[in-house]
Amino acid sequence: MKKYKDIQSLLSYVRRAVDDFDMIRQGETVAVGVSGGKDSLTLLCVLAALSRFHPKNFTVKAILIDAGFEGADFSPVTKLCEELEVPLSIVHTDIKQIVFDYRKEKCPCSLCARMRRGAIHDAAKREGCTTIALGHHFDDAVETFMMNLINEGRLGCFKAKTFLDRREVTVIRPLIYLPEKLITGFIRREGIEVCGKICPEDGNTERERIKELIASLTENDKGLKDRIFGAIQRGGLI
Repeated sequence: MKKYKDIQSLLSYVRRAVDDFDMIRQGETVAVGVSGGKDSLTLLCVLAALSRFHPKNFTVKAILIDAGFEGADFSPVTKLCEELEVPLSIVHTDIKQIVFDYRKEKCPCSLCARMRRGAIHDAAKREGCTTIALGHHFDDAVETFMMNLINEGRLGCFKAKTFLDRREVTVIRPLIYLPEKLITGFIRREGIEVCGKICPEDGNTERERIKELIASLTENDKGLKDRIFGAIQRGGLI
């Protein structure tokens, strides 16, 4: 298994989250949802490293949902999984055809996300995994909270650990304490190749607007995101 010199700084965040929320059971295999982006590839690297010494003695598998976009190149994921000695399952779907070609959704992100979630839940169960790890991080939690507050007038955020009784799977987010800037730095310093963006909605989403808003607010208030995340914690929203 390939070792990364810079991974130690990330492991402390992830192990704390795994232990704080009791995310992983003894001896289980965790399915890591990988898209080919920096967040999910970092998650894969860190969980693979953590599995080598964590007392729960777990293993990991990678699952990639191919939405069917033309020109998609998943070779960076294949290469990384080979280096980490992690089994990879690529699931081919017609999500792009349904969302963009057939239904022609004006706001396609919501339906696409639901279909991807369903696909990875089914794939994980076929692989014998009942725990799925996703790459949402600290900044994602802050952005989700702000999206719900500004757009819907409600207090809400995704959970660090959620049991989906209808699917009989548990979704965990081990990067919940990890700031995005540390993920970006890790990928850059270790020279990890990521997949190119091929979705036509990339950079044109509501999340991107909120991200830009938060960035503008934090220019003169560096502690803003920490205070928002603290409020999310105190409110029991994660």
